[in-house]
Amino acid sequence: MTRPLALVTGASSGIGAATARALAAAGHEVVCAARRTDRITELAAEIDGRAVTCDVTDPASVAALAAEVGDRLDVLVNNAGGAYGLDPVATADVEDWRTMYEINVIGTLRMVQALLPALVTGEGIIVNVGSTAGRVSYEGGAGYTAAKHGLATMTETLRLELVDQPVRITEIAPGMVHTEGFSLTRFKGDAERAKQVYDGVAEPLVAEDVADAIAWMATRPPHVNVDLLVIKPRAQAAQHKVHRE
Repeated sequence: MTRPLALVTGASSGIGAATARALAAAGHEVVCAARRTDRITELAAEIDGRAVTCDVTDPASVAALAAEVGDRLDVLVNNAGGAYGLDPVATADVEDWRTMYEINVIGTLRMVQALLPALVTGEGIIVNVGSTAGRVSYEGGAGYTAAKHGLATMTETLRLELVDQPVRITEIAPGMVHTEGFSLTRFKGDAERAKQVYDGVAEPLVAEDVADAIAWMATRPPHVNVDLLVIKPRAQAAQHKVHRE
């Protein structure tokens, strides 16, 4: 039998790679999309999927990805994203803000526009990977929170606009997740500063925790829409309230 088809962006590492593995384990053929060709090629071979090099900020790249997917898609996981910098608004780097908005918001918009016809045909589901930063602001994080708030409201609006279509529109909003690249990217390769984010936190979430939740959302019956799933480690009560040992 033909396996249902899933597409995961940002699949080269972290939550994206873990989600590709989780969906494959649930019986999907997975298109692994990311900029790092070597990583997604290795992952696709591991899970019997397909690797497609894609930059969600490049319209031509997204169009080529959509052509590779074809006329039917069952699951779209918009995971490509990221945070850059932790500076206050007064001194923030404008280009960091622009990059975050381009990837987290405009990149997701491009993906939805390109893949929506295939998702309608497949009566599929869109899972946008947001963040608790898309619900609560915090000092130094205005650029990232602005982008994730933008993603959140785009998701909510899309659900309203597509209520008469056979497509489920969902968002998962993780809190503190310890992955190999998120904080390294935010702090532009400063490993010591990245490590401090998780210092003393006994059990932050890991990528597989979030991937497990995404796979659960994607495999609910077609009439069940998980509008928003917020997932945090037990040690994190809020953005600003984390228990450290």
